[in-house]
Amino acid sequence: MVHGHKGVQFQNWAKTYGCFPEMYYQPTSVEEIREVLALARQQNKRVKVVGGGHSPSDIACTDGFMIHMGKMNRVLKVDKEKKQVTVEAGILLADLHPQLDKHGLSLSNLGAVSDVTAGGVIGSGTHNTGIKHGILPTQVVALTLLTADGVLLECSESSNAEVFQAARVHLGCLGVILTITLQCVPQFHLLETSFPSTLKEVLDNLDSHLNKSEYFRFLWFPHTEHVSVIYQDHTNKPPSSSASWFWDYAVGFYLLEFLLWTSTFLPCLVAWINRFFFWLLFTRKRENSHVSHKVFSYECRFRQHVQDWAIPREKTKEALLELKDMLEANPKVVAHFPVEVRFTRGDDILLSPCFQRDSCYMNIIMYRPYGKDVPRLDYWLAYETIMKKFGGRPHWAKAHNCTRKDFEKMYPAFPKFCAIREKLDPTGMFLNAYLEKVFY
Repeated sequence: MVHGHKGVQFQNWAKTYGCFPEMYYQPTSVEEIREVLALARQQNKRVKVVGGGHSPSDIACTDGFMIHMGKMNRVLKVDKEKKQVTVEAGILLADLHPQLDKHGLSLSNLGAVSDVTAGGVIGSGTHNTGIKHGILPTQVVALTLLTADGVLLECSESSNAEVFQAARVHLGCLGVILTITLQCVPQFHLLETSFPSTLKEVLDNLDSHLNKSEYFRFLWFPHTEHVSVIYQDHTNKPPSSSASWFWDYAVGFYLLEFLLWTSTFLPCLVAWINRFFFWLLFTRKRENSHVSHKVFSYECRFRQHVQDWAIPREKTKEALLELKDMLEANPKVVAHFPVEVRFTRGDDILLSPCFQRDSCYMNIIMYRPYGKDVPRLDYWLAYETIMKKFGGRPHWAKAHNCTRKDFEKMYPAFPKFCAIREKLDPTGMFLNAYLEKVFY
């Protein structure tokens, strides 16, 4: 018999969203999850499944039943011949990496944070960069899903193919993802090279940069022309690092947090901070090499608010210059650094922000120094307006102001996803306030 807990408070990692679920469950088996769903049906309760809690939005919040998947975190099978691994959905990627290392395998691409679960990564459409690489869910070759009425579906391109096409970015609204089979590649090392440039140079030579490096991204420092270009590519070089506690923590975290906090009283300081930190930390070439997952992942030190939209790749220059013009025309609107720009290959997953098009993700950020919220509404709304103008689609894990009307315009396959959702969960057991805005 599965036991739930009352009075548990759930908060996301950035402490920007939270909730008090009526009951909080940590099941250890499929049978226990079935029991929770049966109870929910009986009592007419809603259910939300959570993983690492990293999403900077209320996508994981509920006042009904919450299922935390942390105890269903095993590696179930490694197929060395096919280079595939089957895992329970609650495994953290940080725990999966050393298991793959033992078998000489790696995932071909990863997001910046590894304290996230396999089920959560595919729920929200996590991405990294690399125009030859899709979002992380494109590495999923099979999954199992427990529906609202307790039926187990095995999904892949050859079995329940339509559900599979939807469930690889499932938003937590189709059922409970139990297991995931991921396509891996032979283990590889990456060399990361970062060097300074200007916004004009990068945007004028975008195709050249994309062709030069397998995993290319760049960081623009708002209120300046400065850019840090980052290349990551396969290497045989031994592990090396230019990391330093003084520059990365004393300056890059503690001093920066203090200055950002000061700028909450003097917003005109933000442009100076962006210039000063580019000069301090980003004006020289830096190189690091290591096994791929140690280069892809980096420590997220700051609590923050973020927005991240995917626009058609060919609109990158136009959209970024419009964002820059907006900031120049509105000196009272301040923007923390960086605006991170990444690139991803198109796919056929129904609610993937990269559905049927190669995309550019443009990520904006406002830090919360010492937990203090910084005014961001004008910046947020102006950014969303620009993203919508260029055909953007928001990252599902991140806060946005879109409703069903917007998604119907953005996603050609939106009606198809809705039909699948309504068939699998006719009573809306897996909905919450965030998802109601999406579907109603």
